[in-house]
Amino acid sequence: MLKTLSTIGARGFTLIELMIGIVIMSIVMALAMPSYRAWIQNTRIRNTAEAIQNGLQVARMEAVRRNLPVQLVMGAGSAWTVGCVTVTATCPATIQSHSTGEGSSTAITVTSSGGTTFVFDAFGRRTTPAVGAGSTTLDVASSVLSAADSRPLRVTVDVGGNTRMCDPNTAIATTDPRHC
Repeated sequence: MLKTLSTIGARGFTLIELMIGIVIMSIVMALAMPSYRAWIQNTRIRNTAEAIQNGLQVARMEAVRRNLPVQLVMGAGSAWTVGCVTVTATCPATIQSHSTGEGSSTAITVTSSGGTTFVFDAFGRRTTPAVGAGSTTLDVASSVLSAADSRPLRVTVDVGGNTRMCDPNTAIATTDPRHC
């Protein structure tokens, strides 16, 4: 025997059930949106700090590889360019560059404690900013987040040319590896 639709029973959702589902999803999205925005901005801070640290490592590596002074010059926002201090046929003015739009945004600010140019010698040591100044820091933060929501990062470059990324807001503890 053939069963008709009325005997099988219709399956699915009613319009009221769909509307209730949409309202619940809207409430959940409205509650999650502020924390999602903070998460996105903090991810951009981390991307910018990692890009700067990578640029510093490229400049140091190229200085050792070429046996010539190589510099990283910070540009507007979070942009930077790695190139030779003295341009020759074998050592170009631009070896690698990074623009503000790559993984970052204009809402990310970078402030340096020792200028915007970092020069590494043929041994990989930092020569500029002046060696007597000790470690130089680059602070990466967001200009659109409140201090409570923001997770700023700091990139340090010591006299030997070593770079390190750390969190300036961690509690002072000798056991915390994130501490600056």
